[in-house]
Amino acid sequence: MAQDGLTTAPEMAEKPSGRTTIDADEVEKFSAIADEWWDPFGKFKPLHKFNPVRLAYIRDGACAHFGRDRRAKLPLAGLRLLDIGCGGGLVAEPMRRLGADVTAIDASARNIKTALTHAAPLKLDIDYRAATVEQLAASGEAPFDIVLNLEVVEHVADVDLFLETSASLLKANGIMVMATINRTLKAVALAKIGAEYILRWLPAGTHDPRKFVKPEEAKAALTRAGLTVTAEAGVSYNPLMDIWRISEDTDVNYLLTAVKR
Repeated sequence: MAQDGLTTAPEMAEKPSGRTTIDADEVEKFSAIADEWWDPFGKFKPLHKFNPVRLAYIRDGACAHFGRDRRAKLPLAGLRLLDIGCGGGLVAEPMRRLGADVTAIDASARNIKTALTHAAPLKLDIDYRAATVEQLAASGEAPFDIVLNLEVVEHVADVDLFLETSASLLKANGIMVMATINRTLKAVALAKIGAEYILRWLPAGTHDPRKFVKPEEAKAALTRAGLTVTAEAGVSYNPLMDIWRISEDTDVNYLLTAVKR
């Protein structure tokens, strides 16, 4: 179905039998606050704060890998990009502005509706779909040059299946960028207790620390999925300057880049 130059698939079909990546409680949690994705002072304020850092990381890594000039007006032109768990489109929109041909999926139809509503007046031709990664893989979709899994793996039911299925959607020599939260006491203190109950950056209950993923676990899962991890970085917050930056500290938030050989 087309809407003002934007395309979307029907709402998510029934959950597949057997193994699934979908945690229904997590989908409902984010569906309940879907209207707030684009409010920089609302429940997604932390994402708005560190979005420029992760966007630059993705752009620079993709340009280095594909031999593009990151200073070009459209450095990702001609590259097919898949944003998995796209939410309201906070990453999909800037990736499209950088020239990528963007497909963005989310298990929550309400999130996709928010993304479409925001993108429509901007005339951004993003292929938004209310779908799971399993459904996209089963559809016979052509593989992508870039696959993004940003702040998603800590909300899925089966991390190995999720990364394996995501990797199946990647072209040979394509890259995957994954961002998530480490399972450490420091992460529980800052990303869970501090962010949700002290600073009130996030709604209480946003994260379950038991679902945080250690970098070595993520790297092992990516390797099993046929990818080679080529870069690792931390994302750290400076409270005095109120800014996020790329760092070597992966104790809380971290990013991984992997290539499909």
